[in-house]
Amino acid sequence: MKKVLVTGAAGGIGTRMRQLLPAVYPSIRWSDIKKPDDLKPNEEFVQADLADYAACEKICDGVEGIVHFGGYSIEGSWDTILAANIVGCRNMYEAAYRKNVKRFIFASSNHAVGFYPRKQKIGVNVTVRPDSRYGVSKAFGEAMGALYSDKHALRVTCLRIGNFGDEPIDERRLSIWLKPEDLVQLIRIGLEHPEIKFEIFYGMSDNAAAWWDNSNAVKFGYKPSGKAEDYRASAMEKQKKVPKDPIGDLLQGGTYPSDEYDADKRA
Repeated sequence: MKKVLVTGAAGGIGTRMRQLLPAVYPSIRWSDIKKPDDLKPNEEFVQADLADYAACEKICDGVEGIVHFGGYSIEGSWDTILAANIVGCRNMYEAAYRKNVKRFIFASSNHAVGFYPRKQKIGVNVTVRPDSRYGVSKAFGEAMGALYSDKHALRVTCLRIGNFGDEPIDERRLSIWLKPEDLVQLIRIGLEHPEIKFEIFYGMSDNAAAWWDNSNAVKFGYKPSGKAEDYRASAMEKQKKVPKDPIGDLLQGGTYPSDEYDADKRA
């Protein structure tokens, strides 16, 4: 990749990727709705609101691959999710197509399938069961990726990211943890593997307690280095401080499906 665009540069994942990705891709354009506080002089940064289509075309100009982390990263109101994660996502796919971008990495989320029970192991071909408005926006982004891949030959990889960080911080994260260096590996597969057309991978490391079958990523050469079990003792100690959740503790999405939940009262 001669030139890569990464959106969401000021977010938690984007900030960490700004430390790791330049070693792999020397020419990166970073973008976000706000300028990162720690932006270095040698980093190319273009500020953009993804709800503005013209701004999306501008940041896509001259790039071969896009890593789309931009958007609202937690649950929010419909108006917030619509503008940042649905309109913004549509704008990025369309701009990528119009600017002849070759590869597109979409940061999906485990919340696109968060209503599956923890006792059920799922692969990438299950029906989406979003647990929130945020989860709906991620299911939308996956569907848009399939559309632009099938209709316009954009090579798309959707990463259903679990919990990104240096170590799992509670019992739930032991099942969904993603080490930063393993995310870099998944990004490289999406941007470089010659056989990628449209794929969904789970963004997780080597987690013995995983709820997800990530064999599709392994098929493309993914070899995660992080092992969640190495942190089990510390994660379970921290779990003692996590409040009980009679709904969320049963479901993969955790607090997201339990928030605003009233199905038991309306059935």
